[in-house]
Amino acid sequence: QVQLVESGGGLVQPGGSLRLSCAASGAIRRFSVMGWYRQPPGKQRELVADITNDGSTNYTGSAQGRFTISRDNAKNTVYLQMNSLKPDDTAVYYCKASVIVTTIFVRRTDYWGQGTQVTVSS
Repeated sequence: QVQLVESGGGLVQPGGSLRLSCAASGAIRRFSVMGWYRQPPGKQRELVADITNDGSTNYTGSAQGRFTISRDNAKNTVYLQMNSLKPDDTAVYYCKASVIVTTIFVRRTDYWGQGTQVTVSS
């Protein structure tokens, strides 16, 4: 029943900006971690950025200083503001949300969106 829906992708020129959104719906009230991954053509999926429920962020080196991740817990939505885009940023961007529950043992459940295409080209 949990769904993650990405939006905001598209074609942009080098140096341009895009803002991606990922809206979560379903039974999960709040995700422990939400983030963005990307998969360039012919390459493996890689982490771009993620954010915990207390606001701690993590960025991959190529995104640091250009991208900003944020979340709106009331809307259960995570955003990725992408500035100074480069052709190397071209990829399918996927939203990921994780639930981490600690009782006697730690248990993690991951949810993925379908992806949104970002193409940076002149």
